Amino acid sequence: MKKYISIALVAFCALFLTSCAEFLDVNSQGAPTQNQYFQNDQQAIDAVDGIYARLAQESCLGREIYWEQACANDIVWGRTRSYPTLATLSYTGDESPLRGVFENAYKQGLNRCNWIIQQLLIKQEKTELTAVEHRSLGEAYFMRAYWHFLIAYRYGTKDLGVPFVAYETVEGGYNNEIPEQQPSVMKDYELIISDLQKAEEILPKFEEYDAANRGRAHKAAAVALMAKTYAYWATWDRTQWPNVITCVNKLEQSYGRDLHPVYSDLFAPDKSKFWTKEYCWAYPSNGTKEGSGGGSIEFVGVCLENKGWGKFNGWGQFKPSYDIYEEMAKDNVGDVKNERLATSILEYGDKFMYFGEEREFWSTSDVESGFMIGKYIAAFAPADPHEAGTVMNSPDWPCTLINWPIIRFADCLLLRAEAELVAGNGAAAAKDINRIRTRSHLQPLTGNATWADLYHERRCELAFEMAADHAADCKRWAVGGDPEIKALAVAELNAHPRVRHYYGYQLEKDADDNLIYPNAYKMENGEKVVESNRYYKVNLYKTKDQKPEDIIDSYITFYKVEPYSDYLSPAKNWNDKYITFPYPSEQINKSAGKLKNPPSWN
Repeated sequence: MKKYISIALVAFCALFLTSCAEFLDVNSQGAPTQNQYFQNDQQAIDAVDGIYARLAQESCLGREIYWEQACANDIVWGRTRSYPTLATLSYTGDESPLRGVFENAYKQGLNRCNWIIQQLLIKQEKTELTAVEHRSLGEAYFMRAYWHFLIAYRYGTKDLGVPFVAYETVEGGYNNEIPEQQPSVMKDYELIISDLQKAEEILPKFEEYDAANRGRAHKAAAVALMAKTYAYWATWDRTQWPNVITCVNKLEQSYGRDLHPVYSDLFAPDKSKFWTKEYCWAYPSNGTKEGSGGGSIEFVGVCLENKGWGKFNGWGQFKPSYDIYEEMAKDNVGDVKNERLATSILEYGDKFMYFGEEREFWSTSDVESGFMIGKYIAAFAPADPHEAGTVMNSPDWPCTLINWPIIRFADCLLLRAEAELVAGNGAAAAKDINRIRTRSHLQPLTGNATWADLYHERRCELAFEMAADHAADCKRWAVGGDPEIKALAVAELNAHPRVRHYYGYQLEKDADDNLIYPNAYKMENGEKVVESNRYYKVNLYKTKDQKPEDIIDSYITFYKVEPYSDYLSPAKNWNDKYITFPYPSEQINKSAGKLKNPPSWN
């Protein structure tokens, strides 16, 4: 039988030294093989750091996993791609982002963690582990749980789990054969929780790390991931919801987690603002390419305007939809844009600092949607972001210094609010939701929270982050949610995202040379055809630098809200089987029938 999900157990130095943050900037201790590894503390550090590094790869958190979000209505693709099936609920499992994340999670994640845990436990039987080795064991348990979780909720159902085996439980040692699929994803979640409990027991608290080691897994990170795991487990077994409440209570009472008072600080390149009580776990970027003395998540550059207005090589691949803008705008008071919306989304005319200059947002590249993700724009504010170290000086890898939140306390609070709603405690749910709303100066809920409140808050608070997988939220609500939130989720999953397309027209002047703001119109057969009375004034410039003295003309820009055309065919039609992806056919073929899709896909 062929083997898949395998790992090369030689030349680990080269593999593990793909570093990604300050705590990964290490010196190699030779080029050990499998039989001579874990001879000293540095080798344990090298081994564990390689697991973190794999998260930064393009085939995982870099950008590939985010294409999946297009099946919900919060993003559209700014540049046409070859796999629109991810947006239209017609995926096959063979789309390159799906294949890449799947293979990365097993080959670069789970198997590496398995090997480290196995080797450290073998050594522990012979001699006492050093403090660093003991911590490394806890990190490996945590990272095995995280990689396992990524696969479990995306491929497992109550009827069939995902392939997993803990190497250390196999008598005689694991031989890299294909691991058996668990009978149910609920068994996977049980195993994930077991690993996280071991991690919590072994790992230090976050506050016990020195500055150079911030970003490593810690006790609160393990408990936060437990809360998320129990929430996904509850899709199939609602008795798990009280465990969510227990975990979040523990985060507050035992580990001092809380909300940071300033929302925008969470996405600042100033690390002194990042390591706050809200931090549970994130990928710690240092503004350089993965593998070149550090590493960063490229997502920040991927969602920047394509070509970055001539200043930086943004890729322009993920843009906000009108739907998420509209959802966030529900919190506005009159015409004043609320803080969370202002931080999260740039629309035409919004001012921001970019390479030391104040600019007004406008887009000229690719598929124009009217918006740009704004949460991470602060990295580009300095006059010379390259010299400041907030962005990478490379035309090919658009990385920044901004840490990439994977779990933050606001996410956990909202999971507890969801658990309270399941228990019928709308007042308790409102209390947690209002903590988050008050932080962003939004109007608090005045009564018991509803499922619509929870849906709105998770969607808006955590937009464009890995701190919450909004598409997966919608899927789990569509399958296991209460009727109100199930209806909201299914409606979104079946809908097409909308964009705000802009159309420019020359302004007319009256007899006194004043600009006229007429109703919008376009020319058809030599006649003016009225479209809309919504407009925004923009200026045209001689140069890309947009200096005031270079203004050469004024235009009026009108917009229409309309469906994003790339996603119109085939029509979306939610079916509960879409809660998972089918496995890549290549992996099924390699397994000689041992790897199977859930029954709903057959």
